Amino acid sequence: MTSLLGRALGCAAFALAATGAFAQESTNQVAVKTDWSVFTEENPKECWGVSKPKETVNTRNGQAVQARRGDILLFVTFRPGQGAEGEVSFTGGYPFAPGSTVGLTVGGKEFQLIADGEWAWPASPDEDAPILAALKAGDSAVLSARSARGTETKDTFSLRGFTAAMAEAEARCK
Repeated sequence: MTSLLGRALGCAAFALAATGAFAQESTNQVAVKTDWSVFTEENPKECWGVSKPKETVNTRNGQAVQARRGDILLFVTFRPGQGAEGEVSFTGGYPFAPGSTVGLTVGGKEFQLIADGEWAWPASPDEDAPILAALKAGDSAVLSARSARGTETKDTFSLRGFTAAMAEAEARCK
């Protein structure tokens, strides 16, 4: 869990700066690659690709329900010198159920992200590379989670432009 705590602390400042409103209104957007946008910050140096879901389904007890959610975003972040060489993270726009995980499915491959508050990411940096490889090879990513109130959510992200966005973000943070 130490690496998870380190990732959480590393994401804290990033999370404050990288909310959906910030990502949509920021002047630091440097590229758009189909369904993915690339942003950079200089101090500290970080670059990230981000996308919003193309489809969101919220259910409770198997029935579709309306759910009040904040920004729903999938990120991949590069922070030179801080060990983030393609760090995957997801914010579902609500507090996840305590102790839960977020399922990530890409092209038949399944991964688990550890949920903490409104954010989730792989348990260790070693898990980022296989997820990135799947995202680059896939057409869509589906993230399934449960809110603290018991609502089941399923968010589908397009991966059109993902590989180009990652190349752009990584190149800008070399």
